[in-house]
Amino acid sequence: MSREYRNKLNQLLTMGTKNGLLFSEWLGRNGYSHQLIDRYRKSGWLTALDRGVMYRTGDSLSAFAALSCYNQQLGKNLRVAAHSALELFGFNHYVPMGKPKLMVAHSNLNVPKWMTSNGFDRTFKPFQTNMVETPETSVIRAEGVDLLVSSPEQAFMECLLLVPSQYDYMDLYYIMEQLTSLRPEVVQRLLEEGNNLRVKRVFLYMAEKARHYWHDMLNTDKIDLGTSKLQLTDNGTYINQYKITVPQELNDYA
Repeated sequence: MSREYRNKLNQLLTMGTKNGLLFSEWLGRNGYSHQLIDRYRKSGWLTALDRGVMYRTGDSLSAFAALSCYNQQLGKNLRVAAHSALELFGFNHYVPMGKPKLMVAHSNLNVPKWMTSNGFDRTFKPFQTNMVETPETSVIRAEGVDLLVSSPEQAFMECLLLVPSQYDYMDLYYIMEQLTSLRPEVVQRLLEEGNNLRVKRVFLYMAEKARHYWHDMLNTDKIDLGTSKLQLTDNGTYINQYKITVPQELNDYA
């Protein structure tokens, strides 16, 4: 083993994120040729996950670390979203059965094939959303990596967007009851800019039902809720104020 080979290998193993991924495009920019990467693979130092995607042999793949590596190495902006983001902020109603899901939001992006691997500690559940032109996000440190995450305000609206494929209205209302500290100015912006009438109407209905103080600070006159009636369930209660038919269980819950 040459000194250059050994030095670059040590550097690679040091700068790689534990339990994360290494992308050949990023490695190339940092001085690692395809031939050198191939030698590391054949020597057993790196393991291929997909074409152009590797990890350090022996690592236990972390979905958080993989997502962080993808964003940082390739300049992407996939974000932890929906209930996965709410969990990072301390809001949770779900008790996962089996491997937990990691909800990942994207807009007009082909989901990378490596996300379909079952080798991660969480199952990636990517979904496309363009509810608002500029999502409300922040960066959170979790399990030793930096993650781009939907804000609680944005994340709850994403949950509503994914009913009924991923969530149930009643379960989401239990989470809404916990959201006592949402920022009214953020909620206002997202509702004004949002393009999904169902999400906006249900959000306001639930916030009012939960009697949150920040709901009273909203200027609903500036929020376009449309005029057509929306039926969320076949058998439910019609709420005239928001022109939606909600599940009977949700309407009766006090």
